[in-house]
Amino acid sequence: MNRKRTILIADDDEDDRFLVKSALDDCQIPCIVQYVQNGVEVMNYLENNHENQKPSLILLDLNMPKKDGREALKEIKCNPKLRSVPVIILTTSKAMEDINLCYGLGANGYIVKPNSFSELADTLKILTKFWLDVVTLPPI
Repeated sequence: MNRKRTILIADDDEDDRFLVKSALDDCQIPCIVQYVQNGVEVMNYLENNHENQKPSLILLDLNMPKKDGREALKEIKCNPKLRSVPVIILTTSKAMEDINLCYGLGANGYIVKPNSFSELADTLKILTKFWLDVVTLPPI
């Protein structure tokens, strides 16, 4: 694949961002990792990406300030230019109402954050292998 693959991580918790980045590093996933801290920053990143290149995958937390992940997900999936970007919810919420809402809004997956680093690394290895190497997505 010639195009640089980018994973956009949207999470307001600095510790969680560090753990996800460390897990991705452990998995040796060849990609660029970008971070934003809330839904407003997610949309700004997607709408103003100076390289005109959308991320290959978005890992989106639900509970963030300014604009939460639910609102950002709705905006992404309602935008014809963005809706093909895979969005995986990565959150602590186990609430069925959140799960149902996110899938209803078009989330491509919903993962409750694992309790251990090794589980997180295993989950991200499978997830990134699938979305970055196995699945064929439309050109962005």
